[in-house]
Amino acid sequence: MTPRRPDSAGALPKPVESADRASPDPNELYAALDLGTNSCRMLIARPNGAQFTVVDSFSKSVQLGEGLESTGNLSRAAMNRTVQALKVCQQKLQRHNVSRMRLVATEACRRAKNSRKFLQQVRRETGLVLDIIPPEEEARLAVVSCAPLVSARTQQLLVVDIGGGSTELVWIDLAQVPRRERAKSIMRLHQGFKARGPRLSHPPAKVVDWISVPLGVATLREQFADVEDDAARFALMSWFFEENLAEFAPYAREQKRQGFQIVGTSGTVTTVAASHLGLKRYDRTKVDGLRMSSDQINKVIDGYLALGPEGRRRDPRIGNDRQTLIMSGAAILQALLRCWPTDRLSVADRGLREGLLYAQMSADGVLQDSE
Repeated sequence: MTPRRPDSAGALPKPVESADRASPDPNELYAALDLGTNSCRMLIARPNGAQFTVVDSFSKSVQLGEGLESTGNLSRAAMNRTVQALKVCQQKLQRHNVSRMRLVATEACRRAKNSRKFLQQVRRETGLVLDIIPPEEEARLAVVSCAPLVSARTQQLLVVDIGGGSTELVWIDLAQVPRRERAKSIMRLHQGFKARGPRLSHPPAKVVDWISVPLGVATLREQFADVEDDAARFALMSWFFEENLAEFAPYAREQKRQGFQIVGTSGTVTTVAASHLGLKRYDRTKVDGLRMSSDQINKVIDGYLALGPEGRRRDPRIGNDRQTLIMSGAAILQALLRCWPTDRLSVADRGLREGLLYAQMSADGVLQDSE
C-alpha cells in the first residue's frame, strides 16, 4: 500500500452537485451519509444562514472493513451488519421525507474486490444508492467542514482526517489571503482544490499539496494484530505510519511555528480531547474547537497505555467498540505531531458528513454568502 496523491495538487474531480437542480426550497432538508471502514454515520440538516441546523443523526460502528487487509474482500458478516445499519438510515430519510442527499462510501469500498456486489446488495435491500468517492474528494470535503475552526492568524494550515481505512492530509497556504477572508476562502474549496468561479478581489486559499495514506485506525491495527505487547504494538504502529508520510513534504524549508495550525478531525482526536477534559459523558460543545498541546495529548496517550486493553474497555470515553482502535489512532496522532512544527492541535468534531452537507447546500444556493 502506498500513499496516493494526484498528478498535481489541483487535479480534482468536478465539484459535488445536487441531483436535482430545480430551485430548491430553502427550508428543505438535506442528508449526508458517510460509510467508512469502521462506522456508518448520517446527518439530516436544514440550511440556516451561512451554516445548517442538524435535525436528525445516526452513528453506528459496523466494522465494514473487518478482515479486508488479509482477504481483500468485505466479509459476509460485515456486509450484513452494515446493511442493517443502512436500513435504519433509510427509515430516517423516509420519515423526514428527505429528497436531497449525498450517500458516500470511502476506503473499505474503494479497496474491496467485492464492493460492487456489496453496493448492489445495499440497493436491493434498502433502496439506497451509495457513491464510492475518491480520496481527493474525501480530503476536500473534510477540509471544508473544518473552515470555521481556522484561526484568522493562521498562514499555513494542515488538516488531518484520520479515518478507519485511510488518513487524508491537506496542506493549505493562507499567507496571501486577508485575515478576515481566511475561513471563507477555505469554504470555497468545496468547488475544488483549484480556484474556480468568479474572480476574487484577493488571492484564494492555495492547496500546496495533499496525500491519502491507506492507513486508518482499523487498517493500521490489523497490520500489527500479531504483536502481543501493547506498548510495543503502539510504538511500531506510530513508526510505520510516520514512514508512510515520507513523501508528503509540501515545503522543503523548515516551517515556523508561528502562524502554523493543525486541525484534526476523527473519532480518535475527539476521544483524546474528551479524556483530556475528564468528561463523564461526551459533550460535542466542549470538544469541537478545543485546542490541545502536544504535552496534553501525550499525557492522555500515556494514560491509555497505562490502562491496558481491559482498562481502556472499561473507560466510558473509549468503550468496548473503540478500545481496539484508539491506540492505532493515537499512534497516527503522535506521528503527525512529531513531523510538523507545532505543539498544538485544534480538535474538530466534524468531517466528511458536514462537508457533504455544505457542498450540496452551497451548490443549490440555499446558504447565505456561499459564493
